[in-house]
Amino acid sequence: MTYKETLFFIGKCLTITHEEHNRLEVEQELKNGQVNWDAVVKVSTAQYVFPALYCNLKRANFLHYLPEELVNYMVHITDLNRERNQQIIEQAYEINTLLLANNVTPIFLKGTAFLLQDFYEDIAERMVGDIDFLVSDEEFKKTVEILKIDGYLTPKEGIDRTFLNRHYDKIIKKNKTASVEVHYKMVHNPYHKKFNYTTIKKTIKKNKNKICTLSDENQFLMTCFNKQMNDRGQLNKTISLRNSYDLYIHSLKIDTLKTIKKFNYYFKEFNAFLGSTAFVFNNPKTILFENNLDVEKFLTIQINYINFPNKEIKNRKKWDIYFLYKSRLTIVIKSFYDKNNRQFIITKLKNLFKPIH
Repeated sequence: MTYKETLFFIGKCLTITHEEHNRLEVEQELKNGQVNWDAVVKVSTAQYVFPALYCNLKRANFLHYLPEELVNYMVHITDLNRERNQQIIEQAYEINTLLLANNVTPIFLKGTAFLLQDFYEDIAERMVGDIDFLVSDEEFKKTVEILKIDGYLTPKEGIDRTFLNRHYDKIIKKNKTASVEVHYKMVHNPYHKKFNYTTIKKTIKKNKNKICTLSDENQFLMTCFNKQMNDRGQLNKTISLRNSYDLYIHSLKIDTLKTIKKFNYYFKEFNAFLGSTAFVFNNPKTILFENNLDVEKFLTIQINYINFPNKEIKNRKKWDIYFLYKSRLTIVIKSFYDKNNRQFIITKLKNLFKPIH
């Protein structure tokens, strides 16, 4: 199996719980015995969907087609991820209780939010890194101080890059599973002007345990923003099966095309993400998008990058360099009138010329 064949096979597997045509195609491939399981494990692991792959194969009753040793390994990894996610859920509840007691209402985002609201049939399906949550600008500094008093600290002393990012630097607490990112923005500039605390606060969902998350539609939009803007998916044309799987699960709950039209901003970028996911997942009936020229162009480049990975790497490095120098130039220009940018440069220079003992 080539990388492209492996990627598309995994994509189909991630939909077999709900898509009959993909279930039939996957079963036929399994019966033929032509699946390169080493490649499947490598790609699904790199794409952070290995547990989700196992859960879907199990629900479809396809595990008997797999090598026994592989099944045992999948069970082991999925159990570990389930245990870790349960610990993250408990940690998030502790944070929520602490902040509510101090009159701060956190709005949990991304993977953490999915775990807290039973977004997936099995919490083991989603691999989660950090605990992300959003607070208002007014609550931001207070929230960070509350968590620091509770024992959350930055891994090492360094330069405060909060004003450059969407969140405070990662903070961790001894004997806790996940690091924490306190957000005051959900998306990068200038996109946050259309999608921010003010625009989402009236539609916040709160469960019986006082856990707050975005509405279903806003969670879907956040998934699109995270892939296409925050991770530069629109520019890099990369495929992230984890993000696409999140989008697919959203599509089981909402009308995807109607939602991006209703939002009325960045239709081109979001529609491209929908079209890309539909293509890689072999056209699930629930992923609705507008199949236009922009999508065709996006997919043509994306497929070319799948076939020639070196081109994708070269393109990604080009954009990395562009944004690196753009960021540095912006900091220098703003340092003439903004205290944060000026202090950032001064601290960097001090560290650069600090004597080595």
